[in-house]
Parts: sequence; structure tokens; C-alpha cells
Amino acid sequence: MRNVYVVTHPEATHHLEKVVGGWHDSRLTADGLSAASVIAQTLRGAIPEDVQVALSSSDLRRTRETADAIGRVFGVEARLDRGLREKSYGVAEGRPQEWLRRHFVPPPAVGDRMNHDEGIEGAETRTAFATRVYAAVDELLRQPAEHHIVVTHGFAFTFVVAAWIKMPIESLGYVNMHVPPGSITTLREDGYFHNRQVVTLGFQPSIRRTPSSTTSGPELR
Repeated sequence: MRNVYVVTHPEATHHLEKVVGGWHDSRLTADGLSAASVIAQTLRGAIPEDVQVALSSSDLRRTRETADAIGRVFGVEARLDRGLREKSYGVAEGRPQEWLRRHFVPPPAVGDRMNHDEGIEGAETRTAFATRVYAAVDELLRQPAEHHIVVTHGFAFTFVVAAWIKMPIESLGYVNMHVPPGSITTLREDGYFHNRQVVTLGFQPSIRRTPSSTTSGPELR
């Protein structure tokens, strides 16, 4: 049996500043750091003491800080992977969310949504974004640990789970598995049939919602 715990980082400074996240290297707020500690203790309570645990994380500061809190509890160091980063929003990163909304070109209701040009210089297409997250998931699943903790971002989370259930990339044009910041999703592969399950989705252990959890419009996490 294999268990994967996908953690979305908790409240970061770009949430409070109302600026676009993406690859903008924001840090956790004081509340976010407290939430990361709660997440770490929650995972410690769910994972047996005597098993091997692997830890992978996006290399951005807000996810590194979340992974550091988890690593201290488990006595492991996170393997950092740029492939687990949030979607890149190019020149919009660090700018006010309102700036992105004014310049953003939404995808069509029908047609090629995966390669749609959002009108933002340097922004990743959905295909490019999904392709690198899928590669990152493939890489972390090569590790032999029975329990693997993965720290990522709110929009990237969708593609981590899609990669886990082996959804074809070309089928991702409409998929958005929205979960709150600071949440834990449990994935499991049984050791006999090797079926892959989504056991729990977006469990938030006593962490208040951040402003981004109710944001409408383009993905700003």
C-alpha cells in the first residue's frame, strides 16, 4: 500500500496583500506559520511512527516554510522540486489581483482551453503547467516510501491529484479541484489491485479560511 498526503500551503503574505501569487515568492504569515505547525502535528497523528516517510515540496518560500514545519516533526528534509510550483502568471506576479483581472483573457467555453493564451506575457498555458506537475508527480512516486507528503499550491493541487489518478493531460481543460489553503488531501494505492483512491479531499485541520479561498475570477493562488 502507498499513501500520499497532498498539503496546500496555508495563508501567505500575497493573500493579505491581494497580489497575484504564482511564482511570486511570498512567505507564510504568522497565522500561516501556526497553521503549518497544526498541519505537521495532524500528519504526525495520521502516520505511524515506525514507517519511512518521504517529503517533497515546491521550492517557493511559502511551501518551503510549510515543508520545514512538517520536516521538523518527522525528522526529514524536504526534497524541493520546481515542478510542484504554482502556475506561472508571468508579468502579473506580485501585481494587484485587480491588475490581472483587467488584463486576463478568460478561456473559451468550448475549444482549445489547454493552450489558450490568457493575454498575460510570460504566463504558462494550462498544458505547460500540467505537463511539469505531472513530471514532478512521476518523479516523487519513484521513491520507495510507503508514506509520502507533498507540499504544493492551490491550483497546482488539481494537477497533482489528476496525475495521481492518471487522467490524460488533454482531458484537463475543465478540471478544477478547489480546496482551501492549509488543507490535507489523502491519496492511497492499494497493494493488491494497485487501484488509486482519493480518500479525503481538502481536510482543513482547525485553520481559518484565507481571503483567497473565496476569490472569484482567474486563479490567483
